[in-house]
Amino acid sequence: MRIMLIGTGRVAFHLGHAFKRAGFTIGAVVGRNAARAAALARELECDARMTGEELPTCEAVILAVSDSAITEVARALDTRSSVLIHTSGASSLDVLSPHDHRAALWPIMTLSPGAPMDLGTIPLVTDANTPEAQRVVNALAHAVSRQVVELVHAKREVLHAAAAISTNFPLFLLARAEGMLTAEGIDPSLLMPSFQAMAEKAAIIGAVEALTGPARRGDITTLRHHIDRLTSDPELRRVYVQISRMILEAHGHPTDEFNDL
Repeated sequence: MRIMLIGTGRVAFHLGHAFKRAGFTIGAVVGRNAARAAALARELECDARMTGEELPTCEAVILAVSDSAITEVARALDTRSSVLIHTSGASSLDVLSPHDHRAALWPIMTLSPGAPMDLGTIPLVTDANTPEAQRVVNALAHAVSRQVVELVHAKREVLHAAAAISTNFPLFLLARAEGMLTAEGIDPSLLMPSFQAMAEKAAIIGAVEALTGPARRGDITTLRHHIDRLTSDPELRRVYVQISRMILEAHGHPTDEFNDL
C-alpha cells in the first residue's frame, strides 16, 4: 500500500515513521513549508511536495493537519479514488467531503517531539464510511498497533472528551501545583515521583482503587487546612473545593461542612 502524508507536524512524523517501519511505501510528504516537508521526506525516504502541486497516486491519503484545516485541505485534493483519512478524535467523517472513501485514524496519545514513537502499545481508533475505507484504515492501524478499536463519531467524541479530562486536566493541575511550590521556594520536582507512581498504580488496579488522599478518606480537617492555604488563589481554591466535594460524595462521606465554602 502506498501512503501519502499531508502535514509535517508531530502526528505526520510519528505515523510516517511507524508506517515505514511496518513496510508501507510512503509516496510523498506534502506540506505548506518546503523546508519542513523536505526534512520529513528525507527521513521517510520519499518525495516532498508543496500544497497545490500535482500529487502521486496513493491508496491512502492521511491528513495529519489541525482539526480546523481538515475541511479546506480535503476540498482542495483531487484524490477521489484514494481513501482519505484524518487523524482527529473529535471530527466527523463529513469534514472529508466530497471524497467517496473517508476514514479516521486517531492515536489516543499526545505525540511529542523527539525520537519516533513505537505505536505498538498505543490504542488506535478507526472509523470509516465504506467497507473499502474500513479495510484500508484497519490495515494501517493493525500494522502498527496491537490495540485497534472501531468507533463511530459519537463514540469517538465521548472518548475524546474522556481523554482530555484524564490527561490534560491532571497535567494542568500539576503545573499549578508546581507553581505553588516555586512561589514558596520549594523544589517542584518533589511532586514527580508520586505523580508517576499514581499513573502506574491506576494502570494496574484502576483509577477508583488507586485514588488516595484526604477527600477519599473523608478527612475534612485536612481539607480545610488545604483550602485555607489557597486563599491567595481563589480560582484554584474553587477547583479544590469542587473536586474535593465530588470525591467525598463519590465515596459516601458527608459534605455539609463544605456548604459554606
